[in-house]
Amino acid sequence: MIITFNMRAGRLDQLASSELYRSIIAQKRQTQVVYTYRSPEALDFELAMRGAIVQAARDFHAGGAQFATFKNSRANESFWTRMPNGGLRLREEVLPSDAIRDIFNNGGRYAMECATAMVVILYKGVLDTIGDKAFNRHFNQLVLYDWQYDSDLQLTRTPQAAAGDVVYFENPDFNPETPEWQGENAILLDDHLYFGHGLGIKSADAIINALNGRRKSGSSTSAYLSDLVVHPDFEYIRRLQEREESHS
Repeated sequence: MIITFNMRAGRLDQLASSELYRSIIAQKRQTQVVYTYRSPEALDFELAMRGAIVQAARDFHAGGAQFATFKNSRANESFWTRMPNGGLRLREEVLPSDAIRDIFNNGGRYAMECATAMVVILYKGVLDTIGDKAFNRHFNQLVLYDWQYDSDLQLTRTPQAAAGDVVYFENPDFNPETPEWQGENAILLDDHLYFGHGLGIKSADAIINALNGRRKSGSSTSAYLSDLVVHPDFEYIRRLQEREESHS
């Protein structure tokens, strides 16, 4: 185990006051990766935002948004304009915070692919962490599509997954008639559970079994949890919040 925090002794115990926070720190301790934080506030912010992303994933699941391919996506047109590629663009007259919250409050009016759902969940985690004012200033050109499409979240790859990270389950022998099941994007909720839009909250084995049921006929090549792990740049997001507070 190698883990380094540039902060006062005992700060980890002080910050890890919830079960989720303790779980995140335990996940980080299980790897040989060195994690270094510039300040106690940087660690505090990351823990808070990871917690917000996990809660957003659970809230999205409960909100009733349906699974759909990009071709069949839909949204509340009072907040979003549907693009030709199936993505959703924020209407100019709408506050970003209101538009993101509407997906959670009126989920029955939305249908989207799993990658889009991941982007929605990440934005909600950011919103709930930095607040409306900073979010509306810095995320006022929202486009909901694929998590690889977005740049304003400053998505970063990491070698080890912790709660709040986006992971990818690969289905190499997917049925070509249902290409939407070539894999599943998911949010890691804790050591044992993931949320994947279209599959729900399940263990890794359950997600793999579900994808295996969507393979080519006669295939014996199993789906698997890939090593692709991404999360927003927590320090970048934290600085956006600091910048907003300095202008207040």
